[in-house]
Amino acid sequence: MRISQRTFSCLLAFGAFCLVAIAQAGPEDEIRVAEVMLLYQRDSGGWPKNYDPDAALSEKDKAELLARKGRTDSTFDNGATHREVRVLSTAYARTGNKRYKDAALRGIEFMLAAQYKNGGWPQFYPRPRGYSTHITFNDGAMIGVMNVLRDVARANKPFDFADLDMRARAAQAVQKGIACILKCQIVVNGKKTAWCAQHDERTFAPAKARSYELPSISGSESVGVVQFLMQIEKPDRRTIEAIESAVAWFKEARIKGIRVIRKDAPGTEKGYDKVVVEDATAPPMWARFNQIGTNKPIFCSRDGIPREKLSDISYERRNGYGWLGYYASDLLSKDYPDWKKRMGSNCLPSVDN
Repeated sequence: MRISQRTFSCLLAFGAFCLVAIAQAGPEDEIRVAEVMLLYQRDSGGWPKNYDPDAALSEKDKAELLARKGRTDSTFDNGATHREVRVLSTAYARTGNKRYKDAALRGIEFMLAAQYKNGGWPQFYPRPRGYSTHITFNDGAMIGVMNVLRDVARANKPFDFADLDMRARAAQAVQKGIACILKCQIVVNGKKTAWCAQHDERTFAPAKARSYELPSISGSESVGVVQFLMQIEKPDRRTIEAIESAVAWFKEARIKGIRVIRKDAPGTEKGYDKVVVEDATAPPMWARFNQIGTNKPIFCSRDGIPREKLSDISYERRNGYGWLGYYASDLLSKDYPDWKKRMGSNCLPSVDN
């Protein structure tokens, strides 16, 4: 039974959830996905993004992919590379096929090589250009890499095939990454807040990406950063302070009393329009981009001009991008309380509700 592209697109976008897809796929499907990933792996050890891992490839398709091996388009964007390393490591654990292990090891080496000396990771490697040179939290790029490397360092299954040298190097990379995360945390008037979707690779300052992705505090990407820090087994005081400060920021920046709905809009490209409506019963939302210093939501068309309301930007950007979401709901209601309980007396005083 062949798995639909829609299913894989949804599952693979969330890293570890891809393992669920493989578990349900059956041996033949699992092998096919792993084989497709082998074909897409570049000579650098990494992978490009946005291809169909469940594709039924012809011999001509395979020949064309082999001819692309030398391309320098490997990335961590949209789950690429760290996702494939997880999938292939799982496939090796189940099948014992050494080709899958070798490909996963090359992917891990690629992730280690791509790390900046300051501990961050760019969006693309080995030849990032433009904003892809920035330290990239966007879409979970850096955190996805660090999660894999932490599992490697701890010899967590399915990465228990890594030798002691690789584990040690992975552990060192994770520590450097944590130090980078702490340096990137945005400080406003002496108060730590959260993170931008990307930071300058030299100064650690919040940085611009695409024209509508302005320097700001991210209500989305910052969630994954905090969740990663919460998984540190014995955090030092600086890390604890970073977590508590970010949680406090999330509580300050939450937006109450609104919902985003799809309103029928006949004659438009999508047939609907996203509209913000008032709703006193709605759960809190967060803006993906928040103005540094005021926490006001930022909405932006491709002209790069920040606007205050979703309705103020173009139809194309309003309906083609996620500007508001329930990003930190689980972080505040589940992850943070669980972390406080686990840390016990080692924590700083709880932030105000």
